[in-house]
Amino acid sequence: MAINPSPAPRFFVLDHEMWGAHDTTFSSVSPTNVGEAPRCPRCNDIIGMLPWLPPYRGEVTLHGGAFGDFIKPAGYEVLISERMAEAFRADGLTGLQGFHPVDVLRVRGRRKKSQPLEVPRYFVATPCFGRAALDVAHSRLRIREPMACTECRSIGVDSIHGFSLEPGTWAGEDVFRPRGEQGSIVVSERFAAFVQRHALTNMKLIPTEEFVWDTSRLGPPTGAPEAPRE
Repeated sequence: MAINPSPAPRFFVLDHEMWGAHDTTFSSVSPTNVGEAPRCPRCNDIIGMLPWLPPYRGEVTLHGGAFGDFIKPAGYEVLISERMAEAFRADGLTGLQGFHPVDVLRVRGRRKKSQPLEVPRYFVATPCFGRAALDVAHSRLRIREPMACTECRSIGVDSIHGFSLEPGTWAGEDVFRPRGEQGSIVVSERFAAFVQRHALTNMKLIPTEEFVWDTSRLGPPTGAPEAPRE
């Protein structure tokens, strides 16, 4: 009897939900300490932004009606609420590193509240660099600089109109930055179910095949390969 192959895993790009009911942002305050940028172990090229180092201090701005569980500030780190951090650990998810407490020095709000809202305790966490690799042949990319290193898979792109990950490269992390697309935080189906199960807020999960990054409005590449496989 023929055995049907298991369906390919689906992945999502994680972003914060602007203009949502729990829209919350964060800005660090000076002095800000940073470390050295991560580099590829093979070609030594820079593959990420300068990491944020202690002390973790800053201001939270509430744009919506309630504080969100997820905040995506500038840089490669993210902020998550205490309840999200506890649920992440309890559910055995992987891929976030650190979980250092953040000192919120000030809270700003664009809407006046009849009663003050309690600010959740936030932690700074860093999505790991995963082994999953961008599948260039089955992604819709405007490529400016082709891949030069098979380890970091870094390429120069002018726009992204959906992408895939190369089969067999994902090591099972639930939150990670893939090789070749280190600028995006990618999450697993398990993470997507985790967000829904715990009703976590201020997150937007975009299927990788639908993710668009096109700040110059160049449009999809002409003569592009077939659509992503996710």
